[in-house]
Amino acid sequence: MRIFKALFKTECRLALRGMDLLIFSICMPVVVMVILGIIYGSKPAFEGADYSFLEQSFGAVAAIAVCAGGVMGLPLVISDYRQKKILKRFKVTPVSPSMLLAVQVSVYALASVISLVLVYATAALFFGYRMEGSWLTFLGAYLLVLLSIYSIGLLVGGTASDIKTAGVWASVLYFPMLVFSGATLPYEVMPGVLQKAADVLPLTQGIKLMKAASLGLPAESVFLPLAVMAGLALICSMAAVRFFKWE
Repeated sequence: MRIFKALFKTECRLALRGMDLLIFSICMPVVVMVILGIIYGSKPAFEGADYSFLEQSFGAVAAIAVCAGGVMGLPLVISDYRQKKILKRFKVTPVSPSMLLAVQVSVYALASVISLVLVYATAALFFGYRMEGSWLTFLGAYLLVLLSIYSIGLLVGGTASDIKTAGVWASVLYFPMLVFSGATLPYEVMPGVLQKAADVLPLTQGIKLMKAASLGLPAESVFLPLAVMAGLALICSMAAVRFFKWE
């Protein structure tokens, strides 16, 4: 635990010094929430809807930080350490792959939680947002989505040979999920064909799960997203540790 704490503190300082975590994982979701609040406010999500566009979008905006940290931040940091031979030095210390990956997840998870609090505070204080569903259910869904998306990033970062390779995979994962999963462009306004394509993306299922939790929708609507997120978290986490490359 002492080693974990020391690594965690060091990685937090390094992440803040780089500014990417602060901009994309913390500030960007708040900016998106402000823009959506100004443009749509309390307008119905769609014709006949009994909830507003803002209420529908809360979970999606909260997922932006998860996407940024999980599929962009984590892979690039870990692969950069590998390329600079930093991981090679860790190999001869008591630090295990699982501990090293857990530290990185903890750093970006902390940023995601801070972002979630700021997004909620912005929506509640300035645009009158109120969660219709259960906060406990929503936080459980948020944690599952976070673990699932981060496990994908860990798999990419843990196995990519260098930062260039990790950057390619991170971009392939990050930008489609950011645009087409419902995190920025609402899923409901997409054409049917695009919705079917977006359903393949893991974050789409995660946003559906958080949206159902925040709106208090029937439980039967979340079985598929729940299975997808849980399966991803388990498979990718195990693979990230099993195939982790020190150098």
